[in-house]
Order: sequence, then structure tokens, then C-alpha cells
Amino acid sequence: MFESKARKLPPRELRKRVPSPEEVAAVPRKPIVFVLDSVWDTFNVGALFRVADAVAAERLVLCGETPTPPNPKIHKAAVGTENWLPWAYKESVVEALQELKAQGYALVAVEQHPRSVWYVEFRGTPPAALIVGHESRGITPEALELADAIVELPMLGVTRSLTMAAAAAVVAYKLLENEVLSKSKRG
Repeated sequence: MFESKARKLPPRELRKRVPSPEEVAAVPRKPIVFVLDSVWDTFNVGALFRVADAVAAERLVLCGETPTPPNPKIHKAAVGTENWLPWAYKESVVEALQELKAQGYALVAVEQHPRSVWYVEFRGTPPAALIVGHESRGITPEALELADAIVELPMLGVTRSLTMAAAAAVVAYKLLENEVLSKSKRG
């Protein structure tokens, strides 16, 4: 169901070894793209690389104020996965999202918003671009305007939000779950 033929590497090897372009290209990928809309903290960027690797995402697009590899803090949090995942930098998140939309990706914002649906109600499947935003300001209004869906996780305790990597992980796995369910219904 969620099997991967990719060889699992121990953290020490991930941190130390830089893969060849052929090794990176050989990793099976799902049509999921993570779009970071001015995510400011290097720890969060690294954590999102790890989440993207966990779901075998196709790539990440780092936009606006988002710091980029090589960066020792990103490397530490990513445990070296930033070397195994294709990524690109785009100054404009709007241009990045318009390009992804033209390529057939559904644009899915992970955000608390009046238009949002709880993740359990979300029915999207890949190909999808998951958008996460700045730690304090969230996703820019222009990016939210382009979103096909806005998904949020209910916060049942005293805090207003979850870390973006944790929230993105839940929604990314929901995409994969929905893909499996839609395939099982078809045959």
C-alpha cells in the first residue's frame, strides 16, 4: 500500500553522504510538491525537508524569505534529506503556484482560515502542491487566493496552532490515504 523500494539510510549516512544526481533521480516519487511561502526558521525548513522525504515528495519550492540549502541549521534539522530531494528557489510564491497550477497540481494550503475544511473532510489526491506559510503571518493572502483547497487541523488544547512540519505531515499523509482509498473504490 505505502511501500517504497527506496533503500532506507541511517541518519549518520544521511548526514555525511552527498548522493549523486543519478541516486537522487532513482528515488521513486509521489506527485506532491511542498511550497514554502516565506517560512523563516531554518529548523522548520529542515523539518519540512524531512516530511517531504517521508512521503516521497517530488520536490520542494522555497519562496520569498525562506532560507535555502546549503545551510548548517537546515542540514541539522533535515538530517541530510535536503541532499536527496530536488528543490528550487522562487522569489514569488504567486508565480511558483501559477506554474504548478498550469502543470496540473491542485493547490492545497495548510492554514487556519474561514474557507478551510478539517483535514478529515479533505478529499484531495495527488498531484498536489502543499503550501505552508510564515511562522507568524501564515500564508500570504495572494497565495491563499490561488488555493484550490485550504485544510486545517482542529486545535483542541490551549494553543492556536501546530508546528508547520507536523501539520504539513498530517495533510501530506491524508493525500496519500485519499489516493489509496480512491484506487480501492475504482477496482
